[in-house]
Parts: sequence; C-alpha cells; structure tokens
Amino acid sequence: MAYEASELPDVSGLTVGIIGGTGDQGRGLAYRFARAGQRVLIGSRSAERAEQSAKEIAALSGVPAGAEVSGADNATVCAGSDVVVIAVPWDGHHDTVAALREPLVGKIVIDCVNPLGFDKQGPYALRVEEGSAVQQAAALLPESRVCAAFNHVSAPLLADPAIERIDLDVLICTEERELVGIVAALAARIPGMRGIYAGRLRNAHQVEAFTANLIAINKRYRAHAGIRVTDV
Repeated sequence: MAYEASELPDVSGLTVGIIGGTGDQGRGLAYRFARAGQRVLIGSRSAERAEQSAKEIAALSGVPAGAEVSGADNATVCAGSDVVVIAVPWDGHHDTVAALREPLVGKIVIDCVNPLGFDKQGPYALRVEEGSAVQQAAALLPESRVCAAFNHVSAPLLADPAIERIDLDVLICTEERELVGIVAALAARIPGMRGIYAGRLRNAHQVEAFTANLIAINKRYRAHAGIRVTDV
C-alpha cells in the first residue's frame, strides 16, 4: 500500500516525541521533523542532555525560525507527545520501553530500533525472543498503537543540513492499517521519503535484520544506501 500525497492525512499539528533523541538516529529524525515545521520533543534519561540536544537542533540551518523544539526526560516527552519514536540502542530497548508503559498509553509508538550485533565479520541480525524489536515493544505496550518504521534511514543523511532530499521508502509494519497513513504522512514531511505498508508486525524482523545488509553495502561502496520499492 502506497499513498499519493493528496491521500495522506494532515499530521502537521501532531507533536512528535523522540525517545533516544540525543543519539545519532534520534537527533537526525528530530532535526528533519523540526525542519519540516513539526513540533518536536527530545527525550532522554537526563532532562539536561535532552534540553541541550534540543537547543543544538534548533540552531541548525534549515530549521524554521521559531520552530518548537524542546527537551525533557523520557516520561515527560511521552506524556506530551501524540506520536513517539523509539530510537534507543538495542541493549537498552526492553528496559526503556517497559519503563514508559504508563505515559505511552493511547499513544502512537514508532519503533525504529534494529537488533544487531557486530563482530570481525561485520553486522548481523540478533535473535529476539518476541520475534523483533517492534514485537517486543508491542508486548510491553499493550495499550499503545505500535508500528515499525524508519529502520533504514541513514543517520548521517538525516543530520546533514546540506542535504535537501532523502530519496527512499520507509517500510511500515503494523497491525493497524490506519497507522500506515499517519506514519506515511510523517515520512512525507521529509522531502523524498515515501511510506510503504510492509505487512503485519510479524514481518518486521526481516525489515530490522535487513539493516545489517545495508550497513555492509554502505561499507563496501562508501555510500548511505536506502530502499526503494518498485511498481507501487
């Protein structure tokens, strides 16, 4: 399922919280959403670190004057957001998500975490008991609306103010078809991006694991590879 721009819902008024907003992926997504004019909240275990990250993002070129970017502790960010992106390292995923169950009740949660290991042979997918990172999140957040998306977006591209467009497709896995349109609309706020429905949560492990292939491609070709789905 792909959407034309005219079919997408208006998400410009939604507040987007980024848990892990002081890390590379989280900062990059926060910057791109802020650059698009979205209200963004940066979350961290340390409110001070989150506030500093928010100030740095607001100061980057391309962010509109007066754009609303602020930082706070994770629970405060979750409570104040309509959509929350989980962008934490895999080794802290379970505990971070579990601790936020209450403030995430009723929220749209986008998990972009990839469970990967690294050794001398390069990156590889890790086995997750629940099946995938997003399935783990869904199990921990039974009263939230959970999906996987933004797993394959290059952090350096997101963070580079000189790059106007990021031409790739965002694969969306979820049990709720309504979320596909909302997340696709958020992806479309970043020029060049398009959201594509990629199946239910049980298919997300393939999406997460493919990031290991992309990292290997990037290393071999010195690139920032993404994904484009043809014929949709």
